Amino acid sequence: MGREDDYTIEPGADLRGADLRGADLNGADLNGAHLNGAHLSGANLSGAFLVGANLNGADLSGADLNGAYLNGADLSGADLHGANLHGANLHGANLHDANLHDANLHDANLLGTDLRGADLTSADLNGANLNGANLTGANLTGANLRDAHLIGTGLRGANLYGAVLTGAHLRGADLRDAHLRDANLSGAVLTGAHLNGADLRGADLNGVNLSGAYLRDANLTNANLTNANLIGADLNGVNLSGVNLSGAHLRGADLRDAHLSGANLSGADLSGANLSGANLTNANLLGADLSGAYLNGADLSGANLHDADLSGAYLHGAYLNGANLEGADLSGATMPDGSVHE
Repeated sequence: MGREDDYTIEPGADLRGADLRGADLNGADLNGAHLNGAHLSGANLSGAFLVGANLNGADLSGADLNGAYLNGADLSGADLHGANLHGANLHGANLHDANLHDANLHDANLLGTDLRGADLTSADLNGANLNGANLTGANLTGANLRDAHLIGTGLRGANLYGAVLTGAHLRGADLRDAHLRDANLSGAVLTGAHLNGADLRGADLNGVNLSGAYLRDANLTNANLTNANLIGADLNGVNLSGVNLSGAHLRGADLRDAHLSGANLSGADLSGANLSGANLTNANLLGADLSGAYLNGADLSGANLHDADLSGAYLHGAYLNGANLEGADLSGATMPDGSVHE
């Protein structure tokens, strides 16, 4: 095992390939140092200064980097699995293809960081700042992102299977084609986020804010969207079969050709929503507000519309075979045959 006193520890030091396993480098000043391929597993780098340092391919597995300064550092391909980076400053750092499996990044600053292809499986990113970071294709399976800041973050094609994102801030984030199956996003803010083609099967989206979000062609089968805010969201062609949308806010949402068979929309606000061509067979719309909604050509066969508000709704060409319209308000609605209900 290498010893720190065998090397010159100073800013800009050439420590390429150095053996510093288990070394005590607490608070060391290694700004701009060359540590490519260095062996630092289990080392104490708590509070160390590594601004602009080159740690490409370095072994930092199990290292203590609590509160370390790694702004602009090159950690591409580095092994940081199980490392402690609690509160570390990684602003603008390069972590492309880095191994951060089981790493502790609680409250870390990862603003604008390059994490493309990084392995963050089961990593703790609770409260971390990832605003503007690039996580395209990253593996975040089972990661803890509770209350994390991911505003404008790139997560296209990222794997977030079973990840915890409760209360996370994802405004304007790019989650196109991301894998979010069984993820917990309850209470998260995703206003204006891009989720086109995302896999959200079985995801918990209870109380999530998706107003103005883009979810075209996303798969939300069996997801929980209870009390979710989807006002003005783009859900064109989305698969929402069997989804719980009770009490959800979908005012003015685009649900053209959406698949909502067997969905629970009881008490949901769908006023002014566009459901033209949507499949609502056997859907539960008990007490739902569909006033002024566009349901042209929609299939409502077997749907429960008991006490629903369909005033001023457009139902031209809609299929209502076996639908329950008991107590429904159809005043001013355009019926399937084109006539206007008195």
